[in-house]
Amino acid sequence: MTEKIKEKMNNLRLEADQAIERAEAAEAKNKKLDQLLLEKDQEITSLNHKLSVVDEQLEKAELSLQEAKRENMDNIGSKTTSEGLQRKIQLLEEELDAAEKNAKDTVEKLRQVDVKAEHFERQVQRLEQEREVWEKKYEEAQEKYSKSQKELDELVQTMEGL
Repeated sequence: MTEKIKEKMNNLRLEADQAIERAEAAEAKNKKLDQLLLEKDQEITSLNHKLSVVDEQLEKAELSLQEAKRENMDNIGSKTTSEGLQRKIQLLEEELDAAEKNAKDTVEKLRQVDVKAEHFERQVQRLEQEREVWEKKYEEAQEKYSKSQKELDELVQTMEGL
């Protein structure tokens, strides 16, 4: 009978140790995901800043283009000036196209990072729930272990009394 109790105690200890290992592994994974989430948040902040800079460049390029077109209209009489302004307009339009492409790329990257951040947030929530389940199982195993230890102590006292 005592061997069964010892075996039961050893099984409970083993279950408790395994529960602790799984809880620690879940916590480590949770920490990694938290760090990754922080990095993605920083990347989002950086991309938002780049986006605002690109928007400012885009506005400046559009204003320069409008000004160049206005100057071109004002100086229609001079062929040399007109050709220079046409080159300037062409360069500004190319600059505007590049700024628009850069803004579009930055917005796409920001969207992708946002989607990844949401995915990692969901993973963190799932892991936290899993960790809570393992902690509850660990507590239950500890209670079983304590109860079995108490029963064993009582049995030992009863046997010593005989």
